[in-house]
Amino acid sequence: MSYTVVEDVEDRVGETVIRRKILQTDDPQFPSGYRYALHYGYTDGRGTILRYDNENETPGRHERHTADGIQAIEFPGMSALRQKFVDEVESRQ
Repeated sequence: MSYTVVEDVEDRVGETVIRRKILQTDDPQFPSGYRYALHYGYTDGRGTILRYDNENETPGRHERHTADGIQAIEFPGMSALRQKFVDEVESRQ
């Protein structure tokens, strides 16, 4: 199994952090070809504002996390999901 870093950045603004970690992989645990976590949250313990990731225990499951809970999502492709995340974060700032 191999992993190639596509993006690995972290930006802190005030009491929030935005992380984008995207790895391209041939690991069968991640049939989309990507292992990723796109996270927007608080640094002071208040938790997650928004996160997209692929769930670790169910191969192929992709999730959207908010303060309201977790929902399974369809994976639209890495580029489209990354852009959706960026757009949602910008609309919340």
